[in-house]
Amino acid sequence: MSSYKEHFEIPARYKQWSLGLMTVGVISLIVGFILYGTHDQGTRFWATLMHNSVYFLLITNAAMFFFCAVTLSLGSFIITFRRVTEAISAAVIPIGIICFVILMCIVFGGHTAIYSWLDRGAVAKDELLKEKSGFLSVPFFTIWTILTIGLWIVLGYKMRKLSRSIDETPLSREEGKKYIFKNTVWAAIYIVWFALTVAAVTPWLWLMSIDAHWYSTMYSWYNFGSCFVSGVALITIFVIYFKNQGALEFVNEEHLHDLGKFMFAFSIFWCYLWFDQFMLIWYANISEETVYFQPRFNGAYAGIFYLNFIINFICPLLIFMKRGSKRNWGTVTFMSVLLIFGHWLDYYQMVFAGEHISPNHVPLNLFDFGIALGFVGLIMWQTGRVFAKYPTLAKNHPYLKESIVHHT
Repeated sequence: MSSYKEHFEIPARYKQWSLGLMTVGVISLIVGFILYGTHDQGTRFWATLMHNSVYFLLITNAAMFFFCAVTLSLGSFIITFRRVTEAISAAVIPIGIICFVILMCIVFGGHTAIYSWLDRGAVAKDELLKEKSGFLSVPFFTIWTILTIGLWIVLGYKMRKLSRSIDETPLSREEGKKYIFKNTVWAAIYIVWFALTVAAVTPWLWLMSIDAHWYSTMYSWYNFGSCFVSGVALITIFVIYFKNQGALEFVNEEHLHDLGKFMFAFSIFWCYLWFDQFMLIWYANISEETVYFQPRFNGAYAGIFYLNFIINFICPLLIFMKRGSKRNWGTVTFMSVLLIFGHWLDYYQMVFAGEHISPNHVPLNLFDFGIALGFVGLIMWQTGRVFAKYPTLAKNHPYLKESIVHHT
């Protein structure tokens, strides 16, 4: 253990890339505001910011969910790279603040083309929206968004603090049991809140209410499947990068294989929800429900709709089906990047095909990619900074030996 690289030093090129990408994001923000910010209530501008901030917030937060889920299951394989998941989850702090500001600007700015329920006059004349007004209202949206992002940040910070609390102090057998129990309790609290937000209310508010008349009881689970597989892909990319830079010496093909299995399994889970949500609505053929799929299945977004299926299901199914592909560093890296891009497109159609945003044409251009690259740079900067700040290995964790000798 004495030869293990205790701390990671961020390479100069890594810093340059992260700062460069953030600069691209800032330039895209300025140019986008000039081109779209004051045109047609700025719908195009704010929809792009919302799409990217919500997506990247959810996938960085998925890293903490992954961490807590494995903790609850008393899993050990993650211990050799748990500091990577912790570092990624720290990006929830800056991205969460940015996302909150964007959502509040949309709501308090009265952008009815994004959220039609903000138009009180229209709600008063619409019986269905009137019935939903207790839920789809500015006070509820604001309070729930504050609680959602605030507790993600606070509970994530608590889990990271617990992890680092034993860095300098070896634990006795009894202390180890108490430590595991304490971790389990806090992980359970986080999982409950995650279930109430990502797997329930929050996607309904932030995304599904863009199409205020439409609803699906499977929508939040669909969002969870999308953000979780993207979150695992993000973890995998950083694990491979840090491994290639000389850190994470105890991470090997066995750990990579498990990460590949998670991406494989949850890509199938995502497709199950993707198809079932569509199939049940198509089978019922209720106009109030099928209206959501008109621009996505038959209209302007049909290309993205089917591309989602190919990238997010067919590719991982065929490529990850073989055992060897899940143990190949290059193949897993390629698939991780592809899945993050594929689910970014998935969230794009969730937002832009909304009934009042741009249902008749796809406005995807360099502005969208520039903002996305800005968030990628921010994730790189925050993850690298936090990973380099603390020991790269939880060396006193009771399950460390099990993780080192892990075999799948």
